[in-house]
Amino acid sequence: MCFADFYFERQKDFQVKIQSKLQQDLKFIAVIPCFNEFNLIETLNSIKNCEKIKSSIEVIIVINSAEDTQQEILDQNIKTFIEAKNWIAQHEDSSLRFFTLHEKDLPKKFAGAGLARKIGMDQAVARFNQLNKDNGVIVSIDADSKLKPNYFVELEKHFNKFPKTNAVTSYFEHPIEGNEFENDIYNAVVQYELYMRYYKLALDYTGFPYSYYTVGSCFAVNVNAYVKQGGMNKKQAGEDFYFLHKIFPLGNCSELNITCVYPSSRPSDRVPFGTGPMVKSIAESKNKEFLTYNFDAFIELKTFLSGIERLFRIEDLDQLLNELPKCISEFLVENEISNIIEEINSNSTNIKTFTKRFYNWFDAFRVLKFLNFAHENYYEKLELMNESETLIQLISDKLVNEKNYKNYLEIFRSLERQY
Repeated sequence: MCFADFYFERQKDFQVKIQSKLQQDLKFIAVIPCFNEFNLIETLNSIKNCEKIKSSIEVIIVINSAEDTQQEILDQNIKTFIEAKNWIAQHEDSSLRFFTLHEKDLPKKFAGAGLARKIGMDQAVARFNQLNKDNGVIVSIDADSKLKPNYFVELEKHFNKFPKTNAVTSYFEHPIEGNEFENDIYNAVVQYELYMRYYKLALDYTGFPYSYYTVGSCFAVNVNAYVKQGGMNKKQAGEDFYFLHKIFPLGNCSELNITCVYPSSRPSDRVPFGTGPMVKSIAESKNKEFLTYNFDAFIELKTFLSGIERLFRIEDLDQLLNELPKCISEFLVENEISNIIEEINSNSTNIKTFTKRFYNWFDAFRVLKFLNFAHENYYEKLELMNESETLIQLISDKLVNEKNYKNYLEIFRSLERQY
């Protein structure tokens, strides 16, 4: 019996679609969802140009469309499929192999990035399962992203050095200048990436243990962790966020900042939220201030999280709540903290178990709920540049020579590259 047989018992509609013979040293399978994509070949070239590693790599491209997809997009998908097949035929390599799936007429209810990733990732699981290799790694890449040449080298080094790793999130940088887009788009990308880094680093500051980026083109997951947590979801957007926040509580997750992924900066309205729609919205707002969460709300969160060990076997919860800032205290009461802590304590014999169970409850979704509650009732959102400067002064000794979005972004980038 192979390690993932139990997983496929629950995947009733699954069919093996890649019959090609497996390399025994296969370690990484990259999955690329592709919909209405014009530049897939650039991404394939980027992968091809990566430095060679000791293990074999496979790449599964999932060109996909829904049952109600417009004919124009269907035509583009066919064109992309033919281009990819021709490119693959010209770049045969036993240690780096590419496979293309053309998934048409997917159910309208589920069709999207989540289902496309799931289709490809489940095929990857099947490939590793045939080898009974539960330490294989599934790599998630987008069809419009590029990789730094050392990407797979550093992934291989990391998983060899830390074989119990469940997931890795990779450092990324959106292109913020060039000739591909108008300046308004690049300016919007700068603001959006700055917002992402502000939010993530502010969460780091609070001590929240799962403050990782969840970018679809920038993560890799151990195949055993993938099946243990039920695989990829079918969400049409945000699938990466929901999936990774099932993986992070397993522990043994890392940030790989010695390499880089370059996601596309293009605006898009193909999904309801994410980089593309945000860039489009910011660009169309025409110089409006970019407002973000008030850093004071993160300070309140830090005050609470820094003392959660006091909740273990606590006898007077009301006293602790009275000591907390009113905003976080009121939020906790509204979220029935008394019943939650009683239940967690009744199932925890030590502080380690208690802490893990606590963060299963107070997860990334609840953090977002708190921040939204705080700004609906206690705080106003403030300008992104000002809040970024507040955070920079707390976590580094770097100075901003000229106050603009790009300079603040470069400071955050440089800080993360050092981690």
